[in-house]
Amino acid sequence: MLMTHIPQMLVSENTGWNEIDKSHISARWFFKSLVLPMSLLPPALYAYAELVHPGVIFPLTVPALTATQLMVIGVVFYGMQLLMVPYMAMIIQRMAQSRDHDPGYDSAYALAAIAPVPLWLASLALLVPSLTFTVVVAVAAWAASFALIRHGVRPLLRIDDEKDAHYVANMVTMAGVAAWIGLLVVSAMILSMLLGAW
Repeated sequence: MLMTHIPQMLVSENTGWNEIDKSHISARWFFKSLVLPMSLLPPALYAYAELVHPGVIFPLTVPALTATQLMVIGVVFYGMQLLMVPYMAMIIQRMAQSRDHDPGYDSAYALAAIAPVPLWLASLALLVPSLTFTVVVAVAAWAASFALIRHGVRPLLRIDDEKDAHYVANMVTMAGVAAWIGLLVVSAMILSMLLGAW
């Protein structure tokens, strides 16, 4: 049900968002039903791209990564994504609290889990052996994630004041970009250590 509402949630503060708010879905539900399965897409599709069309999208590793090494990379990246969502939920809750609103952890987690859905889905572009196509889809996914944050702040965090909502949305967006870049950097560091010791 949630996934069918995503396109409307990109442009509306009502459709989809109100249903989520009224249903009081727990952070545990979002973790099991959305975050766990969706976080599998990027590592699985990265491994696919490396095995099926190596060097087309990502620089060719010499020697080429083995299936075992790709599995290790996937596990590390998957784990980092699972940690990133609750971290973002904590940031979202604190941003709202800085404007005298406390939406509760479950609502903050809902926004943190919904916002990266376009990024997770964008990894499907790795099925196509084209760097240009992958970059265009990734840029569109970032724009969609920003739109979800912008439209989700008021209904999920219950911030009525437009200026406060705008401020929180901007801060969450900047924190999200920094956090996901940090995720990639930390993952790369862990992987370089693991692969260096291989």
